[in-house]
Amino acid sequence: MEYITFALAKGRMAKKTLEIFEQIGITCEEMKDEKTRKLIFTNEELKLRFFLAKANDVPTYVEYGAADIGIVGKDTILEEGRRLYEVVDLGIGKCRMCVCGPESAREVLTHHELIRVATKYPNIAKDYFYNRKHQTVEIIKLNGSIELAPIVGLSEVIVDIVETGSTLRENGLTVLEEICPLSARMVVNQVSMKMEQERIQKIIVALREATRIEGRIV
Repeated sequence: MEYITFALAKGRMAKKTLEIFEQIGITCEEMKDEKTRKLIFTNEELKLRFFLAKANDVPTYVEYGAADIGIVGKDTILEEGRRLYEVVDLGIGKCRMCVCGPESAREVLTHHELIRVATKYPNIAKDYFYNRKHQTVEIIKLNGSIELAPIVGLSEVIVDIVETGSTLRENGLTVLEEICPLSARMVVNQVSMKMEQERIQKIIVALREATRIEGRIV
């Protein structure tokens, strides 16, 4: 039997994912050792392999078949635009992708004026403004604190992830428009879905059942 390989986004999401996996009988004791320097973790009994990767790299590993299955946020899936199957919403890491800015910027959004948009997610921003709002904007890619951009006059608005909105409020900003809800998703390589359909389908069904019972999916 071939191994099925999982790529998990590093950090809190990986930890929560493994907790859900344990509920459906998928375990990997090696990964619980926080001092380990191993890169690949194996469950020989179930013929499963796991590795941790930066979130942005997970869809790449899955598209190219280095991993059969990936667990990563919906924001990363949208931004990377890789060819893969999105099959399960795990319902963890829930937040929203939003257009934010000072209240005064609401008018320029309504009137479809030419504005500057600062974001870590240029592809998501471009798709939203060009294809859904049909508004021409100048998109500025930033890597640091996006909230700073409208405060110092770099842009009129930002496109960013909003969880509680407290950082926005503390800096005089607010959510102006919601682009989409976000959470952790399971994605599958297109070839793996055909070659290992039975095994992967069992995992999909078990995960959907586990998340439904836990009330993670409405």
